Amino acid sequence: MLKSFIISSSILTLSIGLTACNKNNLANGEPKRPECIAPAKPGGGFDLTCKLAQNGLKSTNILKAPMRVTYMPGGVGAVAYNKIVANDPANNDAIIAFSTGSLLNIAQGKFGQYNEKDVRWLSVIGTDYGMVAVKEDSPYQNLSDLVAALKKDPQAVSFGAGGSVGGQDWLQTAMLAKTVGVDPKKMTYIALEGGGEAVTAVLGNHIQVVSGGIAEIVPHVKAGKLRVLAVFSKERLPGDLAKIPTAKEQGYDIDWPVVRGYYMGPKVSDEAFSWWKSAFDTMAKDQKFEAIRKQYDLLPLSMTGEELTQYVYKQTNQFRELSKEYDLVSK
Repeated sequence: MLKSFIISSSILTLSIGLTACNKNNLANGEPKRPECIAPAKPGGGFDLTCKLAQNGLKSTNILKAPMRVTYMPGGVGAVAYNKIVANDPANNDAIIAFSTGSLLNIAQGKFGQYNEKDVRWLSVIGTDYGMVAVKEDSPYQNLSDLVAALKKDPQAVSFGAGGSVGGQDWLQTAMLAKTVGVDPKKMTYIALEGGGEAVTAVLGNHIQVVSGGIAEIVPHVKAGKLRVLAVFSKERLPGDLAKIPTAKEQGYDIDWPVVRGYYMGPKVSDEAFSWWKSAFDTMAKDQKFEAIRKQYDLLPLSMTGEELTQYVYKQTNQFRELSKEYDLVSK
C-alpha cells in the first residue's frame, strides 16, 4: 500500500508540474511589447484595423501590456510586408494589419518577390464594404449623377484613393466605369498613400470623388463633411448605415466586401502565434468587443489560423483571375 501511495503521489506531483508548465508556456506566448503595424499613414482603414485590436484586446482584459500602433507607409502595404518577411520574420510581438486590398496587391505581384504564402495569417475581425463618396457640397447627389459626368468625359471626374491603379479602391471605380461602358484606363485617378490622405484630398478640393471602405468614411459623414453616393454591398447595411443607398439599388450591380485583419511574420514561434490566435478567438466571442466593433461601423466576421489561411489562398487566386481581366497582373 505504501508503494502504491508513493506511485500515486509521484503521478500527482508530475500532473501538477505539467499543469504549471502548460500555464507557463501560455504566459510565455504572451507578447511583452505588443505592437500593431498599420502599413499606411494615420487615418485610413489600416489605422482603424489596428485601433480596433488595440481597444478590443484592452477592453476584454486579454492583453496585459499596452499595445502601441505604429505606421509604416509605402506601397499600400508592400513596405511593411517586405520588412516583416525579409528583416523581422520572428517578431513575436508584432501583428500587421491587412485588408482585401492587400490580397489584391499580392495577387498582382505588387509586393515584389513575396506572395500570400510568405507570412502567417492570424485573424480577421470584421468586414465592411467599398463605397464612393464626395464632399458634402458636391454637385453629385447620387451615383447616377456621377455616372452621367463620367460618361460625358471620363477625364473630367477626378477620383482619388489610398492605392495605385489596380488597387482595390481603384478597382471599385473601374468596375463601375466598365459597367456603364467607360474605359477604366481613361479615368482620372490620383493615387494617395492611405485612406486618411484621400479624405484630406477630397475635403481640400484636390479630387472630386474618394473611393474606399465605408467604415473609414463614416466619421466624416457623421461630421457633415462627406456624403456617400453608394456602398458596394448587395443589401443596405444595418444600423446607422441603413440610410446609405447601395449601388445595386441605383441600377449598378457592384459588390465589394472588405475584410480587415492581421498577419504575422513567417518565423514567429508556434507558441506566440497560438497565443495571439487564442486571444482573437476569445475576443471575438466577447460582448464588449462586439460593441466596440459596432462603434467602428464594421460588420461581424471572424476567422483565425488555418481557416483564414485557406480563405486567403482562395481569395488571392480569384483576384489573380480578376486582375487578368483588367490587365493588371505584373509580368
